[in-house]
Amino acid sequence: MRKILVTSALPYANGPIHLGHLVEYIQTDIWVRFQKLRGHQCIYVCADDAHGTPIMLKAQQEGITPEQLIARISAEHQADFADFLIGFDNYYSTHSDENRYYAHLIYNRLREAGHITQRTITQAYDPEAEMFLPDRFIKGECPRCGAADQYGDSCEVCGATYTPTELKNAISVISGAKPVERETEHYFFKLGDFSKMLKKWVHSGHLQPEISNKLDEWFQTGLQDWDISRDAPYWGFEIPDAPGKYFYVWLDAPIGYMASFRNYCDRSGIAFDDYWSKQADTSTELYHFIGKDIAYFHTLFWPAMLEGAGFRKPTAVWCHGFLTINGQKMSKSRNTFIRARTYLEQLNPEYLRYYFAAKLGAGVDDIDLNLQDFMARVNSDLVGKLVNIASRCAGFIGKRFNGKLTDTLPDNELYASFVRSGEEIASLYEKREYGHAMREIMALADIANQYIDEKKPWVAIKEAGREAEVQAVCTQGLNLFRVLITWIKPVLPRLAADAEQFLNGGELTWKAVQKPLLGQKINPFRPLLTRVEQSSIDAILEHAKQTAGKTPQDAVAREPVAEQIQFSDFAKLDLRIARIIKAAHVEGADKLLQLTLDLGGETRNVFAGIKSAYTPEQLEGRLTVMVANLAPRKMRFGLSEGMVLAAGPGGKELFLLSPDEGAQPGMRVK
Repeated sequence: MRKILVTSALPYANGPIHLGHLVEYIQTDIWVRFQKLRGHQCIYVCADDAHGTPIMLKAQQEGITPEQLIARISAEHQADFADFLIGFDNYYSTHSDENRYYAHLIYNRLREAGHITQRTITQAYDPEAEMFLPDRFIKGECPRCGAADQYGDSCEVCGATYTPTELKNAISVISGAKPVERETEHYFFKLGDFSKMLKKWVHSGHLQPEISNKLDEWFQTGLQDWDISRDAPYWGFEIPDAPGKYFYVWLDAPIGYMASFRNYCDRSGIAFDDYWSKQADTSTELYHFIGKDIAYFHTLFWPAMLEGAGFRKPTAVWCHGFLTINGQKMSKSRNTFIRARTYLEQLNPEYLRYYFAAKLGAGVDDIDLNLQDFMARVNSDLVGKLVNIASRCAGFIGKRFNGKLTDTLPDNELYASFVRSGEEIASLYEKREYGHAMREIMALADIANQYIDEKKPWVAIKEAGREAEVQAVCTQGLNLFRVLITWIKPVLPRLAADAEQFLNGGELTWKAVQKPLLGQKINPFRPLLTRVEQSSIDAILEHAKQTAGKTPQDAVAREPVAEQIQFSDFAKLDLRIARIIKAAHVEGADKLLQLTLDLGGETRNVFAGIKSAYTPEQLEGRLTVMVANLAPRKMRFGLSEGMVLAAGPGGKELFLLSPDEGAQPGMRVK
């Protein structure tokens, strides 16, 4: 029996669970349920990530304490998870005595070993809010390309990264005040001390190849010291012997895995050190399921912290991709931001569990929830194939044979072939190749339905002397159904529980179905699943649409309106018609296209952040509007000599302004 500890990333305690979150928790829960079904000891723990500036500010906005906020959000999160059948063995909070203890312990051990350093740095400070500002609470103009409304850490237009103090015309998102620079002493974790160990670890089978290869970029540039402190006011744990300094939320968040498990151990009698000591990695297994966006925290900082503090490192860290809905990113403006509770009010949670399973593999690719495909696949696979096997056979057994199965099977080899498939399907579950496993299970369901079609019990029952044949055929069909339900039980635990009650043969496990269920009575059959209707899909999308325009509860702060200008300032803009005579991709830029514009006898070169909405072929030859008197700006890709005008929420929904018919290059727009 294997001894396994599994975690999922900790959801942040300032907003609701949405369908994008659920990809991870469903993926993890399926793997945990599979391990338990195989007879292994597998413990699944998680917690709310309950520290950081956003939580502090949101609590202030609501006029409550941070403790009250995180308690409310935790209750909401746990209700959503429970209704999606996520089977945590322990769900906790990073704002706990256990987490404080292990955060202090790890920090003190790192400091004593010489892996913590202190130095004075310059940071942006909000003089009105009287607090140092995290990067994402500062906005201004990119210091590289001049794009407006950019966050304090990176530019979404040119892709540049920088420090908040480099932003031009910066303002605080909290108060609207102009940040000032102040010196402060911060504490740093010397990540570079662990370069040699990390280089070996990331290429030793603990990570997916895509992640290992991506991490090589960090090693090429050299691992930098990691700032692990924040200044008061801050919602979190104060650093030992450093009044007014707090642990950065990303230091104590992964330690929350240890804290939640410690809380579980204290209640269950499990030995904590059996899973977390240096020696534990030879006798127990530790797995983290996370999104690819937080990979570097879990694959560089976290194993280095554990190594430096004398704890074991993870057996593996497994990353998944993002969720899109109908081919687009989850977005309130596109009505595709769907909360878990919105879905639950309309549809069976197991339908989404199955659809995600059918899409998920072992890699880090994004998956798409196409709602029409979702409806078709659930209705075809679960209702039309899987459950259909039982509904076609149960009626004959119940009505004609008093619910009793035959003592033997008419086709033992067919049953044996279904049982043999279990090892291949188990291997696929183990490797997280759920989509492949679902295809194998549905292929077997096709074989079972084909068997029933060929035997035609509905015809045989009408012919004298063939009653025993019908009973045997339906016993065979129900036993094939029993095997398939066992194979899909990690994905559909509620359906499996209903099938267990109906079959009246005890708990379904890999071992239990090695022998068929024969010579006993089954319980009366009740419909196990119903079809997904378009009306339910429409209701989910309508709810998303109705809530899209409302101020979200989890908004941190309203960004203030910029300083007023006079009409004379606006009139300085010289807007001209321009023809795009050439458009090209910009090497090294994710969002930019290079445009050559004809301004009526004069050409201009402009870099525009419209790559998400247009291809070069779509642009060449069309007319648009540009700011012709914008001073040229030097970008790392070249000189940009103006700006084209576009509108829309962003992404694919970004539209270049187009002049009326008859406009010519060089004409002024008034």
